[in-house]
Amino acid sequence: MVAIGVLAILLLITLPSYMDRIVREQVLEALPLADLLKPPVEAAWRNKQPLPADNAAAGRPAAEKIVNQVVSSVALQDGAIHVTFGNRANGALKGKVLSIRPAVVEDEPIVPVTWLCGNAPAPEKMVAKGANRTDIPNGLLPLRCRAG
Repeated sequence: MVAIGVLAILLLITLPSYMDRIVREQVLEALPLADLLKPPVEAAWRNKQPLPADNAAAGRPAAEKIVNQVVSSVALQDGAIHVTFGNRANGALKGKVLSIRPAVVEDEPIVPVTWLCGNAPAPEKMVAKGANRTDIPNGLLPLRCRAG
């Protein structure tokens, strides 16, 4: 009986961390879809043009056409990429949004764009463009997507 009690306690301790890991892996699985929208944003910045307002302005498929196992849409809005989770995503992610924003050095289009995942802050001397609509709790984000 004692062994069963100890085993139950160990399961209760490890199960939440395992579920968090699954959620973080699903967030990482979504990131390659955003790569489809990055080149037009980078090109616009490099050519001193306004950042694309949406998928159509970037010459990319409609947001709801960019999907995978855990993502239901990938939308571009004023240079920021917003990944919406759905399909077979964990319940903690369904309907949630992860934003991937360009960070730039103002008035220096020769400096490459850096991409910020989720709540990650912009590097020193860089400015993030577009809105951060990330609504996934910080603890469920991969390290590179967390605030500070």
